[in-house]
Amino acid sequence: MSYYDSIKVPWVPTRDELLDYVMRLAAVGPNDVFYDLGCGDGRVVVRAVKSGAKKGVCVEINPSLIEKAREYAHREGVEDRIEFLNEDFFKVPISEATVVYMYLLTSVNRALRPKLEAELRDGTRVVTLDFEIPGWKPVQVVEVALPTRMAKLYLYIKGVSDR
Repeated sequence: MSYYDSIKVPWVPTRDELLDYVMRLAAVGPNDVFYDLGCGDGRVVVRAVKSGAKKGVCVEINPSLIEKAREYAHREGVEDRIEFLNEDFFKVPISEATVVYMYLLTSVNRALRPKLEAELRDGTRVVTLDFEIPGWKPVQVVEVALPTRMAKLYLYIKGVSDR
């Protein structure tokens, strides 16, 4: 078993109230390929394609969650614009991404950093919720007051934040 096989991230869905903030911060547009690493039920990717991204990619290791994501996308009428990958995000190529969204733990973001640096093209936007990418400098941080807590969104740009 490798180090990566031992990483477990609990699924905690991104709250609906944050989805518009994520899309605005990422500046999702018609030329974007939006990746959600650990997409859970697919709500973030569905919102991205409904917000104008040309394609979404849902990467989720849990087979029951990827099935929920597929069903949700079908109900929302955008299944044809989303690719569903029931795989470990450490093993999925991400070079096609123009936007990457991650609601993972800081330790996982740290472990993903070499992959992001090696595979993402300069200019790719990376948005994380609540947990920073250690060693990268965010270009913008947005705090959002939720009913039960403050949420923090970090925007990174490959080629800027990682220098």
